[in-house]
Amino acid sequence: MDTVLRAAAVYLVLLLLFRIAGRRSLYQITTFDLVLLLVIGEATQPALLGDDLSVTTAVIAITTLLTLDIVFSLVKRDVPVADRVLDGRPTLLVLRGQPLDREMRMARIDLADILQAARERQGIVRIEDIGMAVLEVGGAISVIPRGHLDAAIRA
Repeated sequence: MDTVLRAAAVYLVLLLLFRIAGRRSLYQITTFDLVLLLVIGEATQPALLGDDLSVTTAVIAITTLLTLDIVFSLVKRDVPVADRVLDGRPTLLVLRGQPLDREMRMARIDLADILQAARERQGIVRIEDIGMAVLEVGGAISVIPRGHLDAAIRA
C-alpha cells in the first residue's frame, strides 16, 4: 500500500508542476527539456520505490501511475470543470495580424514561435497575414490565415 500512496503523491505533484510550467514546455521538447525530463525521472524513482527496488514494487508503482492517468482522463471526459483545470483552454495569441502581448507573455510564447508555426503550417511569413494564432491545450500553435478568417466571418 505504501508504494501506491507514494506513486499517487508523486503523480499529483508532477501533474501540478507541469500544469504550472505551462503547455509550451510540453510541445517542443528541446535538448534541455529532454535532459530535464530524464533527471526528473531519476529524481522521482526513490520517492516512488522507497528502499524496495524489487520488480514487484516497480510494477505496482507503474500500475498505480497508469491507473491514475486513466482515472483522470475519465474525470476530464465527464466533468468539464476538471478538464479546464487539468488541461486549460486554448489561448488566442494573434487576432487579425495583431499580437496579443498579455496572452503571449502569460503563455511564455514570443513572436518568433508564432511566426515559425505560421511558416511551417501555412507558409505565412508576416504577422499581418495571420488571421488567428491559437496556443492549443496540447501546446501546438494553430494558425489561420487572415483571408480564411475574414471569409469565415463574412459567411
